[in-house]
Order: sequence, then C-alpha cells, then structure tokens
Amino acid sequence: MTTPPFMRNVHHDIRLRLEEEEESLSPNAARSQLSRGRERSEEPCPLRTEFQRDRDRIIHCKSFRRLMHKTQVFIAPAGDHYRTRLTHTLEVSQIARTIARALNLNEDLTEAIALGHDLGHTPFGHMGEEVLNELHPRGFRHNEQSLRIVQSLENDGNGLNLTYEVRDGILNHSKPRDGIIKRQGDTAATLEGQICSIADAIAYINHDIDDAIRAGIISETDLPRNASAILGNSHRQRINTLVSDVIEYSWPVTTGSQTSPLIGMTAEVYRAANDLRDFLFREVYQRKSIQEEDTRVRRLLGMLYEYYKQHPEELPPKYIKTLPVDKRSDDLQDRIVDYISGMSDRYAVEAFHALFPTGPSQP
Repeated sequence: MTTPPFMRNVHHDIRLRLEEEEESLSPNAARSQLSRGRERSEEPCPLRTEFQRDRDRIIHCKSFRRLMHKTQVFIAPAGDHYRTRLTHTLEVSQIARTIARALNLNEDLTEAIALGHDLGHTPFGHMGEEVLNELHPRGFRHNEQSLRIVQSLENDGNGLNLTYEVRDGILNHSKPRDGIIKRQGDTAATLEGQICSIADAIAYINHDIDDAIRAGIISETDLPRNASAILGNSHRQRINTLVSDVIEYSWPVTTGSQTSPLIGMTAEVYRAANDLRDFLFREVYQRKSIQEEDTRVRRLLGMLYEYYKQHPEELPPKYIKTLPVDKRSDDLQDRIVDYISGMSDRYAVEAFHALFPTGPSQP
C-alpha cells in the first residue's frame, strides 16, 4: 500500500528516532545506521531500522515456517510438548534478547540473528546434518546452509538481502565440538552475534535435558552432581544461572573496560555447562534407542540423495532450471542438498515413501 504524502515525513521521523535511540546503547554495540550494508543497496524503510527490517524478512520467509516441522532431538515423538527446531529458535531468541538488553547491546540485531541462525538445519535433527555432510563431496554444515538460504535460495532465488551483521552472525553461531564458547578469532564480528552463539548453547542444553526427562530417558538425579551444584536443580535455575553469569562476565566487554572482545562465562560456570553438554552426548544423543532411529534416518536420506542424483529431472523445477549438462557435477549435488535439507521431517518421510513404497518404516 502506498504511503499517503502527508504521512511520509512522519514515517521518516520514526526511523530516525529509532536510530537516535541506538546512540544510548553501549559504545561497543552495533548500530543499524553504521551497518556495513546489504549486498544490493535498497532505500531505507521509513518505519524500521535496517536490523528490524532483517528480523521481519526472516520471520516471514518460508524457511522459517518450515522449522515448526523439523526435529530438534526426538524424531516424531509421541507428545505435544517436545521441542522442534522452531521452538528452539524462539527460546534462543528470548535468551539472547535478555542478555543483549541487560548488556545494553542492540536487541534488534540480536533477535534477527537468533531467528535466522537455524534456517539451514536439516530434517531429523543433527543426524540429518551428519548424513548430508557424509554424502556431499564438499560436506554440509547447517550454519553455511543457513547463510546460503538467506543469500541465494529464499525469495525465488533472490535471497533476503540481509545486512552484513546479520549474515555474519548466522554464519558464525556454531560452536566447536569441545565446548560451548567459540575461540577468539573464530567468533561473530559483533557482540550481538556472539550472544546468539552462547544463547544457542544455553537453550539446547537445557531444553534437551527437559525433553529427555519427559521421554523417560534420564531423570533429574542422573545429571552430574557437580554441574547441578553450580547451575541448579531445575530448568529455571539452570537458565537463570547461565544467563546471569554471561551478563556479569561480559559487562566489562560492553563498557570498554575489558580488552577481550568475547562474550563469555566464568570458568566455573563454563565447566559446569560443558559437563552437562558432555552428559547429553553420552546419555541421550548416543543412546541406543536414538541410534536405532538414526539408522533409519541415515537410510532414508541416503536413498533420497542417491535417487535424485540418478533422476535429477524429478527435482522440483526451481532446483533444475539451470542445471549443467554434466549431471555428476557438484552443482547438481548442491541442488539436491538444498532440496533435501529444506524438507520438514514429515515431508521427507512422504517423499521417501512415494519413491520407495516398500522402504523402511517411518522414523
């Protein structure tokens, strides 16, 4: 709808007021007016800052909506209260915004990164990512796929044209295998992006414990005693301890009185959080019943991948409209991965059974 002429100056004043309000943020906060910009220049929005605009584009994109039908850990659970990739994303956003607000950083940028960080996740949780990583010659990492989605796949191949700061935060949110905090020099360029990386870990550690208890796989008393003594004995206590510790540790970073550019945790709390993470890998993610589900998922996705390698003409038209003549090319496999990784769990199962009616049972 076209803005009436008499309202244009009013709308323009709204964005300027929002940008002026950002001047009261921490000296080290990202400011939308100083963004490194978009890959394609656009006229500013009269009502929203650049980071608010990015947040809205992510919320309204198709990849975001598909997260509601993608597994977090438990595949096709018999219950309504287990986390999905979408509810995980919302929990990350809430935790990240709480930390950003307390540290007087840019909450809009933080929210945009948090909402977009998992757009590239596969169906069937981390097992789906592991399978595609093994199948594709160049490997597969969900953070890189999230960036590919917002840059190249969404909006009929035009991407969302997000700002550099949001794209950087999405790309650099993943954690190393040996801990929940990234090493210096391997972090997001903004403090807001670093917050999202830590908030992601805080969220999944705690909600995966919650879901595993609900599933009867573990009980609260099974958790490492040293971690519980430091972090607390309930979901609420653990999150409160972790979030409070991040804020207290990181406050000097935001005020400029600490030379380290890292958002982080105190050593004691960091060790306790990593103990919980290690416990989850040992007792939940690698549990035999989970591994049995993983075997079915591995076969399902592997057969889909090989089928489309042999029959690329059966990919949806948007994935094959410019395919090269050489069907063995990496370009074709990129497109197969784009298609499969974008599937919801349910869609992947339906696609599999349509192609292989006598295949393995539904995960």
